[in-house]
Amino acid sequence: MSEQIDWSKLSEVEKLKYDSNYLRGTLVESLADPVTGAIADGDTQMSKFHGIYQQHDRDLEKERKQQKLEPAWSFLIRVRLPGGIASKEQWLQMDKLADSHANGTLKLTTRQAFQLHGVFKHKLKSTIQGINAALMDTIAACGDVNRNVMSFANPEESEIHAQVYKLAGDISAHLTPQTTAYHEIWLDQHLLVDGKKDVEPIYGDRYLPRKFKIGVAVPPYNDVDVFSQDLGFIAIQEKGKLVGYNVVAGGGFGSTFGVPETYPRLGDVIGFCTPDQAVDVAEKVLLVQKDNGNRQNRKQARLKYTIDRNGLDWFKTELNKYLGYDLQEARSYHFTRNGDRYGWVKGKNGKWSLNLFIEGGRVKDTEGLKLKTALREVAEQVDAQFILTGNQNLIIANTNEKEKVAAILKKYGVWPLKLSGLRQNSIACVALNTCSLAFAEAERYLPEFMSKLELILDEFGLFREDIVIRMTGCPNGCGRPYLAEIGFIGKSAGRYNLYLGGSRNGTRLNALYKETLSEEEILNELRPIIAAYAGERTQGEGFGDFVIRKGYVKEIVHGKEFKH
Repeated sequence: MSEQIDWSKLSEVEKLKYDSNYLRGTLVESLADPVTGAIADGDTQMSKFHGIYQQHDRDLEKERKQQKLEPAWSFLIRVRLPGGIASKEQWLQMDKLADSHANGTLKLTTRQAFQLHGVFKHKLKSTIQGINAALMDTIAACGDVNRNVMSFANPEESEIHAQVYKLAGDISAHLTPQTTAYHEIWLDQHLLVDGKKDVEPIYGDRYLPRKFKIGVAVPPYNDVDVFSQDLGFIAIQEKGKLVGYNVVAGGGFGSTFGVPETYPRLGDVIGFCTPDQAVDVAEKVLLVQKDNGNRQNRKQARLKYTIDRNGLDWFKTELNKYLGYDLQEARSYHFTRNGDRYGWVKGKNGKWSLNLFIEGGRVKDTEGLKLKTALREVAEQVDAQFILTGNQNLIIANTNEKEKVAAILKKYGVWPLKLSGLRQNSIACVALNTCSLAFAEAERYLPEFMSKLELILDEFGLFREDIVIRMTGCPNGCGRPYLAEIGFIGKSAGRYNLYLGGSRNGTRLNALYKETLSEEEILNELRPIIAAYAGERTQGEGFGDFVIRKGYVKEIVHGKEFKH
């Protein structure tokens, strides 16, 4: 087969994947190399399929160069956790691994998964073994495959929510790579004599052109930001029963400064499927992308570009061919918001769940807030689940010990807290100091910046107003900044592009308002807009709706119109 492929017309990663012997690469040799804290260049791509990113401490970059030392290498490990639900035992294991193998913190991601940061190469295998010991894994958490499948956070809210959570798990299991490389390399299972005996019935020997993301939403809440996904399912209810899903295709937010042919795009609703068709639809949408996605230019390789290059009608026709039947006409639905609902909620099982705000998704202890200690104590003393939301927050879920949970959290100053509506609707990507793509701070800076913006909001009586704010250190969109009512994309150290006009329910892209602004300039720009919003908004009008109605920015109908 290799002689039929003109590798000169494909990206280098395509050859790496093909030559990797089903994701093995030379990872075993890289892990055994004592000379460096890094792994071989080609293995940095292969390791992503195993849930690992190589990083280095950029705060120490100049100092180490002066000392003629290699970068301070470490690794990010991402757990695959469909629907975001962890048992108390799994939470305790991740808490323990954070201290013994990583930098002492847990990151709750915008895909409802755990991340460990600061894992050194010699601890990679034991960390992954520790994760697997808790009946979790990291395969396909990154890489050119389907990644962690998102769903509405708590299946005990209703029978429909339970069905949606099950669908997320079923899709994830069906689309998980079948290679045995993961178990061989990390879990020391018996190596195949010839790795080519592995078969990938869905992915083939080159996997997908790029990453692929799936999310399932239950109206009226769009807490998975379903239009940001390569493939989304919107649960449709009739008379209290789940009758099927509207299918959404072509979302995705990765883009690059100075490359106008890259842009964020919202998915299109392309039809409706029944519950028993949903896994098949997921497979066939993925296969259309596998067979037609751009394998020459990775910046043009996501499903959104495949659709825009060939046309939406072409995509629907092609999908129906792969399915062997036509999707039905889409059904009506309505979203009200894409944020989390904080506080206590009683489920259909009679148990209680508490949605907690976790700033930047970072679980750690600080001098003023012993969050990690508090959550560990809850896990040790209370019968509960730990559910990660798509907004970097946490639900202590399905417990009969409401008062005990509240007492522990109060003891450590974790809950209740007086938080602004702005802060409760915030997301920040990791950015500096570890992300190699970041131009500016995000997670470490957004809390401080919001404190200054909150003073302006409070001045105009808007402290409790829900306003969606998101900040990322680069334009790749990991924190879904392009859906924010106020969005920031890092342009350089201390400077950001300011975007306005996303909707509160995640159904509209924002638009560039001003670029390369300092903090002082941002606050000066936002102050009069906030003042106008306080005095001129209509009943129930969101901030993003207001700035479009008043002409601060123009509404973007399609991602191709987006400007950096």
